[in-house]
Amino acid sequence: MSTRHDTAAPPEKEGGAAPAARGGSAPPTEAETRRRLRQSRRWQRDVRWSPYAFVSPFFVLFVAFGLFPLIYTGWASLHTVELTAPTDMDWVGLRNYTRIFDDDFFWNAAKNTLTIGIISTVPQLLMAMGLAHILNYKLRASTFYRVAMLAPYATSIAAASLVFVLLFGRDYGMINWALDAVGINPVDWQNDKWPSQIAVSSIIIWRWTGYNTLIYLAAMQAIPQDLYESAALDGASRWQQFLHVTLPSLRPTILFTVVVSTIGASQVFGEPLLFDANKGASGGAEHQFQTLGLYLYEQGWINQHLGRASAIAWTMFLILIIIGIVNYVISRRLRASS
Repeated sequence: MSTRHDTAAPPEKEGGAAPAARGGSAPPTEAETRRRLRQSRRWQRDVRWSPYAFVSPFFVLFVAFGLFPLIYTGWASLHTVELTAPTDMDWVGLRNYTRIFDDDFFWNAAKNTLTIGIISTVPQLLMAMGLAHILNYKLRASTFYRVAMLAPYATSIAAASLVFVLLFGRDYGMINWALDAVGINPVDWQNDKWPSQIAVSSIIIWRWTGYNTLIYLAAMQAIPQDLYESAALDGASRWQQFLHVTLPSLRPTILFTVVVSTIGASQVFGEPLLFDANKGASGGAEHQFQTLGLYLYEQGWINQHLGRASAIAWTMFLILIIIGIVNYVISRRLRASS
């Protein structure tokens, strides 16, 4: 007996919805449709605006403690305003800027900042490079050495400076004791110009060498080992591998540390402030190690000239912008050459 295929029920597709007559779910009501639509719109708004809500605390704090002080000091630098009456401002235009450029103490502070920056930055980065090269090899207790590198950085400026004041004491300091043991006359580290700048720079070197060491170490570990193996097959010694493989690969990192160290050197404040025997902002009896940061503090909080202090702050800010532009130009040329 033949079967009528045209009247047989078609097979159901896998995963398809079952007919309503066979017990399937009923179509959503109008209220349910509106509820789902509201949830969909709420979800779209959440996806769109929640990232801004997550990053908004940073921008609120930046506007309150970064942008507003920057704009306010720029406005105050164009006025004569004293710390005792910060709301009483007299417009003077650019006179505060022309006045500080004619001030011998400003140029003395600028020169001291430059020399202390060079004395502290160059040995610091060279020592950091050497230490990173040593730690890049497989050493026992390498984790301990890496943690020890960050110990000076974690130490407060006050504690480190007070310890170095004792070390560089003229009469009972350990440094002069060691110099006397080898037949060298004691040095007045706090009152002579170059010894005082060397002593202040030594505090900076001690605090930041380990930090830069770990930056160089991380960059060295990112260098492919194939380069070293190829250089070894060509007969290159370890020193030649360092010169021709490590250093070229570290050029962007070296540029970064130079720029960051330069910016930090231009803002040196705590070390010379605490190293001064009189604990003042003059940077020694003859301003021999007064930096721009100390000069700004002296004008604003000791002499109470907020207008002049604001002009100094903006001058330092413009110097940092110039440093950033130079960094950008050099980095572009390095990328183009590579």
